[in-house]
Formats: sequence, structure tokens, C-alpha cells
Amino acid sequence: MEKGIKNRLSAALLAATCAVSVVPAGMGASAEDGAVIYETGFEDGVIEFTGRGGVEVIEAVDTSAHTGDYSMCVSGREKSWNGPQLLLDERCEAGVEYMVSAWVRAEWYNDIKLSMEYTDTEGTRHYSNLNSAVSQGEWVEITATKFSFTSDVTNVYIYFESGDTANIYVDDFVLEEAPIIPIQEDIPSLKHVYADHFKVGTAICASNLASPSYMDLVEKHFSDSITFGNELKPDSVLDQNATLAYVEENGDDTNPQVTLSAAKSLLDYCGKNNIPVRGHVLVWHSQTPDWFFKEGFTDEGDWVSKEKMLVRMENYIKNVMEKLATDYPDVEFYAWDVVNEAWTDDGKPRTAGSNNTSSGQSAWVQVFGDNSFIEPAFEYARKYAPEGCKLYYNDYNEYIQGKRNAIYDMALDLKEKGLIDGIGMQAHLDVSFPTASVFEAALSKFASTGLDVQITELDATTSDTSEAGFETQAQYYSDIFDAIVKYSDSVSAVVLWGVTDDTSWRATKCPLLFDAQFQAKPAFYSIIDGIEYTEPVPVPGDANMSGSVTVADVVLVQKYILSEKKLNAEQAQYADMNADGAINVFDVALIKQILLA
Repeated sequence: MEKGIKNRLSAALLAATCAVSVVPAGMGASAEDGAVIYETGFEDGVIEFTGRGGVEVIEAVDTSAHTGDYSMCVSGREKSWNGPQLLLDERCEAGVEYMVSAWVRAEWYNDIKLSMEYTDTEGTRHYSNLNSAVSQGEWVEITATKFSFTSDVTNVYIYFESGDTANIYVDDFVLEEAPIIPIQEDIPSLKHVYADHFKVGTAICASNLASPSYMDLVEKHFSDSITFGNELKPDSVLDQNATLAYVEENGDDTNPQVTLSAAKSLLDYCGKNNIPVRGHVLVWHSQTPDWFFKEGFTDEGDWVSKEKMLVRMENYIKNVMEKLATDYPDVEFYAWDVVNEAWTDDGKPRTAGSNNTSSGQSAWVQVFGDNSFIEPAFEYARKYAPEGCKLYYNDYNEYIQGKRNAIYDMALDLKEKGLIDGIGMQAHLDVSFPTASVFEAALSKFASTGLDVQITELDATTSDTSEAGFETQAQYYSDIFDAIVKYSDSVSAVVLWGVTDDTSWRATKCPLLFDAQFQAKPAFYSIIDGIEYTEPVPVPGDANMSGSVTVADVVLVQKYILSEKKLNAEQAQYADMNADGAINVFDVALIKQILLA
């Protein structure tokens, strides 16, 4: 890929790089196979699962089995979430990635889900669906599914549930450590390739931190910028229990309290590794609890007045910014998405209502009557955001004419008032739509405002996962990056929404640059082909070979000493500061001296 010129990948390159698959339970010679933690076919009649609802009858039966003679039958379920659960706190370690696989059966058509529960530091229970399989009376497999949890959560369970209360059966259950698969160290780093054009970053969630391979890709290619996938969204930050306690103590129902518990591990990671963060997101119709907009901070309360909501909005933004500055002063927030997805595709405000009741409706519009909440959101963000932090409006389908024009007009108005710094183009794309020229037209229009533009959530799906399909995807990515580079004087960052296909929110259509086995896809090669760049020249102490000595080098060498990271021969050469053939705390001290000089 080169500026303004389309690329053509060779058939040989495509053939060598197009394999994408789900993660199998065993990965072969290139992986370090993880240990099996617990597996059972229930042949001995011993069941270590317990019932989630306290009403279930859980027993080993010989009336149906996937293999052998027995399986686990769960009957007496009164609600769909009733089912068998396995406590993981004493079996698994925080910060380690695991995989679960099992065979399941329903008595008739049913969607059987593998789910996870944990309790955070505030005592709030969280639930998430990890995988599912549809049974129509036959045995079906829930394939190897990755999960992890952080050290600040407790009562971690894996459990099964289904769409109704019929009996469900489980057999051949396996819990094991996920294999560690080496990434390709010998390919160019995206952040280095585009260093003269814009930052290259990605979005990660706290669960990704447990995967060494995943984080190796992040550090090699995307450590210019990190966006937290969910952990700084309103429903993760707003703390209802603390807010209600504050109201009772102070008699003030305009000061919503916030927590950073969900974001703690990511904030620690970015602070320790000196990685700039895109804050995402402050004001949004989605993933925001209704109680935030209601009298008494309860879901059952009446909607508050516009005047009261303005005070709540200011206090919320103030509390988020101040808590981040106080608790994480070393984390650089270089950008914030202040308002997200306020316009419909036809350029109108969203319908009033609750997104938690009817998808797409906006409680902000419910309270304000229109999009007049946008300007004060930027006023408050400008007032409380860290010095130098740029403020963005962010949206998807930003290339559709109605929404594009609404964003353009809004941005110019906010720019004139000194409230906005940039426009975030989410760029959730598909190889069939929009065309690169349609995307470029939107990019050109936004660049014409004189504001900064960031590509904030880039991915490009394909329904064709054959070799030819990935070739088409590669050409599409190439064309999109051609357009971005063409306007790179106006674009300060390109952020991919994830790293590997299997962890994407659009996983079934393989939208990213790396496959489930952490290998670069044809799309990766299409966006580096033809770009002129200078490979960084390592210096003594530069363990990650980035071309300069930074805090990241100290962290890498420390992790190597603790056997948490590996160094190849070249990296070891630059890490061994005193050239004594060993890498130890003496080398760490010498690298730190460089940083202090």
C-alpha cells in the first residue's frame, strides 16, 4: 500500500496467510499447550457443579451421554438462568487465560449458553455470555472458549443456562489453560510503518490482558493509543450504590458518584507501560443506566428536569476527570469521546426514550427534547479535561449523507465556540459497503472543517472467509488506508476496534488484521505494502527494539526476569546492558539510569 496507489498482493502471499479459524483445544507444535485444570465425563458420578437457583436437581444419569455411559442432567429449573455452575476462584488464577469446552444437549430446540459471573470490588455482580450452541435434541459442542478474570474480582463462576426451563445435559467438560502462541516478530510494526502519518492504536478489554500472545501483538503494533472497550463507558463508571449513599448522607441528588473498578487493570497497564489512552465515552444513549436520568437515582423514578440533568451531567464529567487525575496521574488521556452517536442516519436526533427498553432510543433526548445536551457536554468536558486533552464527537455510519451533514454542521458550530477539537469516524465497515470513495468523501468533508479527525473503531467485515474473500478484504483495507493516508495531514490517529478476529464483536465475519491464532492476515500485508518508512535502530537498553529507551523497556526486562515474557536473541543483546551474558536486576538498574539521565 502506498500513498494514492492501490496494491496488488501476490497469490502466493495470500495463500500463505489466509487461514482463519476458531481456537482449537490443542494448538500443535507452535503453541505451549496449557495444563488441564479440570475435566470430567461424569462417569464416576461425582459432580462438582452446584445449582445457580438453589432449586435445580443435578445428577449423573445414564439415559443420555455424548461419550461413555453417563452425563450430567440438570432438571427442576424454574427460570432460564437456573443451571449448573462451577466456582473458579480456587481452581484458576487471576490474570491467566483459560478455555472451556463441553458437549451439551437439550430435550428439544434450545439455545444453551456458556456464561460467566463475577463480583467486583463494589459488590456488584456481573454476567456475560461467552458462547452458545443450539440443540434440537442432539448433542452439540460448545467449542473451546477463552476467558479470564482480574485479581480484583471474586466469586467467579462458569455456568450453563438456556432459553427455557427444560432439562439440559452436559458431558465431556474440559477446563484448561489457553495455549500460548508465539506472534510473528519478524513482520513490520504497524505503529512504526505509519509513524510519519498518524498514531496506530487499538481497543482492548480487561480480559485481553491475560493473553500473552494478544498483548504481544498490542505492544508490537498498537501501543501508540489504547481505547478501553467497555470499562470507561457510563454503565461501568456510574456507581448507583455509592450515589444513593451520597444522597442519603448529603441530601443532594445531583452528584452521581463514579468508580474506576472496572477500568483498574487497564489503567494500571497503560500507566505502567506509558501508553496514551483515548477516553471512551462520556455522554451516550447506550450503555448508560436509566437511574442516572431518574428522580431519586432509581429506575422507577420520574425523568428529571433538563435543569437538574445539566447539573448531574457536569458533576458526572467532573467526577470522572478528577478521579482519573487523582488515582491515575501517570496515565495520559490524550483524547476523549465526549458525545457518542447522537445523530440518526437521516441526520436527526434519536427518538426519546430508554435505550435499555427500546434499542436506539435516547434518555438524553427524553430529558432535553432534542440534541441540545451536546453543547453543554463539551463545555463541561473542556472545563474539567486534562490540559492538552483533545475532545471529539464520535459516530458510526458517519459516511451516510444525512448523518455526515449533521455531524459537519454541529462540529463547525462547536468549533466556532472553541468547544471541540476533532471528529471521530468509527469506521465500522464491510467490504461491500461503503465503497472506499464514499468513505473518502466523508473523510474529506470532515477534514475540511479544520478539525482533527481520528478513525476510532476501524474494522471491515467479510462474509466470504475463503482465500478469495480474504483477498477482497485485503484490497478493501488497502483502499481505505489509501484514503486515510491521503488526508493524513488532518488525521492524528487510526484505532482498530480489536486485534484478533475471534475476539471481535463481529467475530463471525473476520473483520480484523490478525486471525484467531495471532497470525497476520492478507489485510495486514495490504496496508504495509509500498509504504516508505524507516525501521527503528535499536540502542543499548532498547529491549523492545523500538529505537529508543522508554519505560516499556524497563517493564519488558522486569517481566523477562520474572519469566512472564520471553526475549529473542536480538532483544536479549540490547537488554544485557553490562554484557555479562545474563539479564538481571543490574541491567534493569542501568536502563533506568538512561531514563533518568
